[in-house]
Amino acid sequence: QVQLVESGGGLVQTGGSLRLSCAASGRTFSSYAMGWFRQAPGKEREFVAAISVSGGSTYYADSVKGRFTISRDNAKNTVYLQMNSLKPEDTAVYYCAAAFLLSGSYYARSNYPYWGQGTQVTVSS
Repeated sequence: QVQLVESGGGLVQTGGSLRLSCAASGRTFSSYAMGWFRQAPGKEREFVAAISVSGGSTYYADSVKGRFTISRDNAKNTVYLQMNSLKPEDTAVYYCAAAFLLSGSYYARSNYPYWGQGTQVTVSS
């Protein structure tokens, strides 16, 4: 089992940047595929980005491709989401998620059994 704690959210102006971090507990972090999801008020939680256990493969929602970058440091048990060129529509609570030895789709929320508590990102216009 793994526990996840997100940090790095906040208020930023349109066009600004933020870097989210997700620290994971446990000794088997390198066996977990990691994902970021977000949920805006009144909307479903949606996929943002994901990364394979080695970091060799990354996946992005079309809405963030070219602006966001996911990465991981297995020595630090941490996954990051670098968010650039932020837009008001990026405003949401951002959640980190983990899946042990994921064999299914990286995009499916249901494939991630472990979740953090979320961190708020607000982009002002």
